[in-house]
Amino acid sequence: MNRKSLLSLLVIVCMCYITTAQNDYRNGQQVTSALKSLASQNANAKLTSLTKTSGGKDIWMLTLSDGAPENHPGIAIMGGVQGDHILGTELAIKMAENILKNHPDVLSKTTFYIFPNLSPDATEQYFSGLKFERQGNAVQTDDDRDGELNEDPFEDLNGDGMITMMRIEDPTGSYQMLEEDNRIMVKADANKGERGSYKLLTEGRDNDKDGTYNEDGNGGVYFNKNFTYNFPYFTKGSGEHPVSQIEHRALLDYLYTQWNIYAILTFSDANNLSKPLKYNKGGASKRVVTSILKNDEKINKMLSESYNKVIKEKEAPEGGVTGGSAFGWAYFHFGRLAMSTPGWWPKKFEGDSINKAPKNKTANFLAYAEKEGINAFTPWKEIQHPDFPNNKVEVGGIHPFVMKNPPYQLVDSIASKHTNFILSVADMQPELQLVNLKQEKVGNNLTRITVDLHNNGLLPTHTEMGDKSRWLRKINVYMRTNGKQQLISGRPRQVIEKIDGDGTITLSWLIQGSGNVTLEATVPQAGTATTTINL
Repeated sequence: MNRKSLLSLLVIVCMCYITTAQNDYRNGQQVTSALKSLASQNANAKLTSLTKTSGGKDIWMLTLSDGAPENHPGIAIMGGVQGDHILGTELAIKMAENILKNHPDVLSKTTFYIFPNLSPDATEQYFSGLKFERQGNAVQTDDDRDGELNEDPFEDLNGDGMITMMRIEDPTGSYQMLEEDNRIMVKADANKGERGSYKLLTEGRDNDKDGTYNEDGNGGVYFNKNFTYNFPYFTKGSGEHPVSQIEHRALLDYLYTQWNIYAILTFSDANNLSKPLKYNKGGASKRVVTSILKNDEKINKMLSESYNKVIKEKEAPEGGVTGGSAFGWAYFHFGRLAMSTPGWWPKKFEGDSINKAPKNKTANFLAYAEKEGINAFTPWKEIQHPDFPNNKVEVGGIHPFVMKNPPYQLVDSIASKHTNFILSVADMQPELQLVNLKQEKVGNNLTRITVDLHNNGLLPTHTEMGDKSRWLRKINVYMRTNGKQQLISGRPRQVIEKIDGDGTITLSWLIQGSGNVTLEATVPQAGTATTTINL
């Protein structure tokens, strides 16, 4: 083979590889390769492994910054918060790509800390020979607390490479077929005169013969269930205690030292962007606060309006704060501006000339999927099941991952919109400025200096929760004199609790002497403003 033919073959192979890679979500190896490529090709990107999970996978952090990261207010972006949310990882990476390629100027004022996949052990299940919506890491856990580990996992009984559901005909069952779409099983409502005729279980066998199916497989600890806020003790996937996992400890050890971070965007089921959280006086008054605080409610509303202008998707799912979640921790314990969204949700099928719009949410999704050509359902098929020798058993149902993760060809558009949103947040970020500086001679070698310390951003320097938790650093204002000057009134260092968005505080000093003095106002999450004054 001559050189020209060899080069042509290599081009074809590369094109085939690229085409294949663009047809589906990236696995762990491809994610790592993409991140290393970004870091090696961009001077403003740095890739760091915070730690490795129990499964041996890296927890990557990609830092985007022009100059020292800590010198700019920061935004953290978390993907892979839930093992079944593959989209979050892709959005985090593509947002980084978009910022570096199309919006590098933002890095001169804002640092981005991007954690693309915080559940790498779990997300790999999407790429395995057996697909199911795994949430846990690789730590072995005794989920049914019977003294044995992983003795009752899922089994692929129909051999289709994925775990769906089993329906078993049984008069003692509590499920029935949905009238408007009999593929879907719903709970019978006795108050409406309905009788159940099916049991509904996940696909598999009762290997440990305890009457429960698939309750103790390769589960592990869920990343989005092991944080400190409202920790769900003694529930599957939560772990023995908060922050029990190495990836959680590494992440929090890092974030708690990054004083410049003012906002965190989480891709998860929680959603306070499509619809903002509501203030609840009772929850806000508790010793352990369970409601967004009043001033933060206003900020959440402003951000929600900005999000909906950019995303423009209706019928968004509601998702509040759940126990042990990253989103809950980010607001209630870390005190930052916390934002969360699933990033995508299926459009509501409104019906057409042939089909009416189903009222049931799952039925409506299947109608939408069929319209869009998405393979989302395995028809029920009868099998022989050793645990139910005298019952008709069928396996089928909605495919794993399809209700939370869109077809891959939609991801670029979704990532572009979310990049635009996070850039709008960066435009609102708190920014200290020293304005309206005045000097007034008031006596023998005396000068009165007056200045307005202004927050030029629409966001406050501190959330109300951050101010309440006392974790965020306060604003420090320094009047630095030298041996030729004496401060007559006003303090050399003043501490200011916070400044609202577009808010202003007036400060003044009386100084005796001549020469230059330096005035500086600084707080990590809103930057530093400095000016030199010649008396």
